[in-house]
Amino acid sequence: MYKSYLKQIVSTSVVASVVLLGTACNASNDEHKEAAKTASKEVSKKVETVAKAAGNETASALTKKFNPEGLGLNPAKPQLSDSVKNKYDFNGKHIVDGGVYYPMVNAKRGSYAVNEKAHTEKIRYGKDATKNEQIAWDIDIMADGHGLPEGEGSVELGDETYEEKCVSCHGDFGAGDGLYPSFAKGNAYEAQKSLSNQRLHEGDDGPIRNFGSYWPYASTAWWYIKTGMPHQAPMSLSNDEVYALVAYLLYINEIKVDGKVVDDEFVLNRETFKKIVMPNVDGFEPNINGPKGQDNARDYFNNTANYGNGSRCMKDCIDGEPKVQRIKNVIADFTPPIKEGKSLPPKKADAKAEHPGKATYDKSCAMCHTTDAMGAPAVGDKAAWDAVLKQGKDTVYNNAIHGKGGMPPKGGAASLSDEQVKQVVDYMLEESK
Repeated sequence: MYKSYLKQIVSTSVVASVVLLGTACNASNDEHKEAAKTASKEVSKKVETVAKAAGNETASALTKKFNPEGLGLNPAKPQLSDSVKNKYDFNGKHIVDGGVYYPMVNAKRGSYAVNEKAHTEKIRYGKDATKNEQIAWDIDIMADGHGLPEGEGSVELGDETYEEKCVSCHGDFGAGDGLYPSFAKGNAYEAQKSLSNQRLHEGDDGPIRNFGSYWPYASTAWWYIKTGMPHQAPMSLSNDEVYALVAYLLYINEIKVDGKVVDDEFVLNRETFKKIVMPNVDGFEPNINGPKGQDNARDYFNNTANYGNGSRCMKDCIDGEPKVQRIKNVIADFTPPIKEGKSLPPKKADAKAEHPGKATYDKSCAMCHTTDAMGAPAVGDKAAWDAVLKQGKDTVYNNAIHGKGGMPPKGGAASLSDEQVKQVVDYMLEESK
């Protein structure tokens, strides 16, 4: 455990080193001297404050101990020893190895100019947010349940809501469907055990990562469903419906709440939510929860034994030629075998030919153009598409291919060719006549 006063003291000597390192290459001698004076004052002030708090060493003794090269006092010798250089910020916080802290000196942080007024004066734009505005914006849900609203939802209601608004993308019982993720693969506690699986031998099963087995907190599901789902109409679900959907996810994953497996009569509310402990709650590191979260992360990443090869290394980290890991067991025995042909099955002679843009639309575009909830013109809305066509068809093609406003290029499906995008536009126009 770090001694807090020691971290603060070391930070005082580092401040000046970073100041001069950031300006030495481009500054004149006069600028060096000016920066040195400023840094010296800052160092002295900080050391004095910390010295009083430590109570057992004088400021001058601490300065010699942690600033042995007189950094900030001798502009001709700006380098600090590697043992302390750039490792602590003004608040005494240990910077993650490889990071650099640049204090502001002469309106610069390192080689970058900054607005000094933003740090010395209160700059105001617009108006202060009202209490109600702050409440409306503060919609995140914390891991401990902070932020959960009043309301409740049963597994039964969650099942009904899922069938109505979720199953088309996420499949029956959350099993996943195509591009969209699964929510459950059997019992979550058994699935969680698979997270350490590696396919080292033929037939080995890989890890199962989904809501039940992988997510450490159910609060993420509540927040994401409320703010982002369903995709074409976010923020349309009531709080009760969101509670119900989370309850349904717990149910299909056979997760325990307060020691009991969630059954089809379970009702989730703010109080019972706080009793949820997900199977993989301890599956991530470092521990970033609570007021010590950032400090825990700094300590973790500054200890090279926690990752990599266990030692700090930037070059010549291995002896001899590197060993490249190859796939030893290629999975090729599929039943039924993978079909390599890309042709569609022949259509019946009397069947109406499907529009060439329909399949691409269904797969990549329907989620936004089914309704106008996403701000996109809905297929079938003649007035909306008539307004779009006033720009000219070539412009509509161009906007679809290169993106416009909230629509990304090619609707986010970068693998589509320009011709495929045009076919989708033609399909939507035809369906909206």
